[in-house]
Amino acid sequence: MLPLSGGIFDLQRSVKAGTALNTRLDHRNPLVFDTHELGRRPGAMQRLSREIAAPADLGLAGVIGVPEGAPLKLSLRMESVMEGVLVTGTVRGSATGECVRCLESVERELKADFQEMFSYPDADDRSRSHAEPADDAEDDEDTLHLEDGLFDLEPVLRDVVVLTLPLQPVCREDCLGLCPDCGLSLNDDPDHHHDAVDIRWAALQELVVTDQDDEKDNMSGTASDDVQSDAAEKQEK
Repeated sequence: MLPLSGGIFDLQRSVKAGTALNTRLDHRNPLVFDTHELGRRPGAMQRLSREIAAPADLGLAGVIGVPEGAPLKLSLRMESVMEGVLVTGTVRGSATGECVRCLESVERELKADFQEMFSYPDADDRSRSHAEPADDAEDDEDTLHLEDGLFDLEPVLRDVVVLTLPLQPVCREDCLGLCPDCGLSLNDDPDHHHDAVDIRWAALQELVVTDQDDEKDNMSGTASDDVQSDAAEKQEK
């Protein structure tokens, strides 16, 4: 029977092996790229262009983003270095969203540049011998790796698109937004407004209106009495 500690280590190794097996990259994925032609020769370079369909949820959820399936144009330069492959590129496309002021639809041209290092798996082993344990943990979280000569560009693409898109998109810089009282677009009627009444004077205004109504009633009653009096005088004559 294996010691408890040995069993735990074996279990951890099995889990890691299973995870690696389940997360193998699929070369048929349009965002997975092959670096085998570089041959791990430092200085070797490859350029390529590719048009792909945008993956789901590419952007800021509920604000603005690239619609799923919309065309994205990628231009990449892959350079072989000692530690791995340095990928420099540009992504172009169109993003759609909603104006935060008037809620009208917004469309923005997207163009973003990026650069990312994808390390060889054995590059970590060489660097760990010269690094502190704390540094190793931080580097492992931030480092992207090649897997059998392949790399997945989707995580890089998501980061760069989110950083490029506006957090509060507007249909135009001078958008007036919506009327807070009735929701009318002020872009269609810039002079639109409502007469605001200070609630502190609301009771007094009601008294004024009541007094005006009473005065009108009195005037109407007086006028009616005068008419009746004139009619009576005429009959007597």
